[in-house]
Amino acid sequence: MLNVRTYTLGYIQTNCYIVSNTTKQCLIFDPGGEGEKIISELHRLKMKPLAILLTHAHFDHIGAVEQLRESFDIPVYIHTAEKKWLVDPVKNGSSKYAEIPSVICKEADVLLNNEQELKIGEFHMVLLHTPGHSPGSITYYFKQEDFAIVGDTLFQKSIGRTDLPGGNQNELMKAIHTKLLTLPETTLVYPGHGSSTTIEAEMESNPFLNGF
Repeated sequence: MLNVRTYTLGYIQTNCYIVSNTTKQCLIFDPGGEGEKIISELHRLKMKPLAILLTHAHFDHIGAVEQLRESFDIPVYIHTAEKKWLVDPVKNGSSKYAEIPSVICKEADVLLNNEQELKIGEFHMVLLHTPGHSPGSITYYFKQEDFAIVGDTLFQKSIGRTDLPGGNQNELMKAIHTKLLTLPETTLVYPGHGSSTTIEAEMESNPFLNGF
């Protein structure tokens, strides 16, 4: 039995997810900012983080990566297509905004490439490459628990933007339809921003998907 906690953090209110098991081990997804808050919460919950997993490397999803990596001495996972984005504020987008400090991280410890099953400790996930919002966007699908962490690919009644560098509308729509909408309709979807939803709800009411 896994528990999913949601923390909305940083300049653009990005969802950071902490997925934990009954033994208090956990995975951290997309720590976008406010690293001290995440660290304090993990200590309060007496959690043992095993890794940081990124759905993609836009600045609002990686702002607290280094604080957490250094604090807990844990590896960072990212798709190989965005391996340079962590170290480059132009690629991760943070250089565009004068009011936001440039985000510069070290390179990831683990590069993900093929769609495969990923096991970290007792956590089992299926990796789905879902490009379009960015070239290395990944969905982490927890098949047994029937939920998916999708980043900025799919939202409640919306989809990810594709006007940023590396974005591609056709790729995004193809990924949503061939990778996400083929999941069980009961699958709970945890997006990078906003409220959670289900595959069924988006198939029925998402105006960006109807008629595609």
